[in-house]
Amino acid sequence: MAETMTAGPASMAAVPAPGDALLTIENLQAWYGESHILHGMDFHVRPGEVVTLLGRNGAGKTTTLKSIMGIIGKRTGSIRFDNHDISRTSSDKIARLGVAFCPEERGIFASLDVRENLMLPPQVRPGGLSLEQIFELFPNLKERLRSQGTKLSGGEQQMLAIARILRTGARFLMLDEPTEGLAPVIIQQIGHTIARLKNEGFTILLVEQNFRFAATVADRYYIVEHGKIIDGFANSELEANMDKLHTYLGV
Repeated sequence: MAETMTAGPASMAAVPAPGDALLTIENLQAWYGESHILHGMDFHVRPGEVVTLLGRNGAGKTTTLKSIMGIIGKRTGSIRFDNHDISRTSSDKIARLGVAFCPEERGIFASLDVRENLMLPPQVRPGGLSLEQIFELFPNLKERLRSQGTKLSGGEQQMLAIARILRTGARFLMLDEPTEGLAPVIIQQIGHTIARLKNEGFTILLVEQNFRFAATVADRYYIVEHGKIIDGFANSELEANMDKLHTYLGV
């Protein structure tokens, strides 16, 4: 993916989405109550890409994912997925189009064991991964199949959260901070999983604070600040943009 995106903050919104984009966001605005969080997000994701939204805490990255999934009550602008306008579509119908959201808090049911958590969401489309395929990706889960959610480590909970959406048949995955608080060995395993899913045709929109991890899996990056995209570049341009990235992220 050699797309050049370094035109700079002033022209980001002027870059048109390509005709082959799977997801196209234009002038997305969103509110929590009276708080205006997104101020005109513009970006796109092509089929088979891993695209990462980078930015400081509170920049609007998670709100963007929730807006796409239809779980933000007040939003305006255009959200197009697979040639469908989903700007005013309910979250259950968006899920049936093949979109899945894995939240930062993971949403593991503490009173259910691993198998019960895995089997809880319905299959919304054909092509969901079987339990055997999931256990091949996450062998730890097979060993903990009868363990309750409260007894899983943070890494195991993250594996379970990702595995659960893979059962649904979704092919567009939105992962919110999947490496947050995890040990390096688990982060590496999550990275291998994302790379494998990409190779198998999944499209992934990733929110990350850890750009060093993102660099191992992403095709492209967008920088989010104050609820809008202010810059973007391809993975091949990462080294050339490191100074800017440190400034944007305050690292």
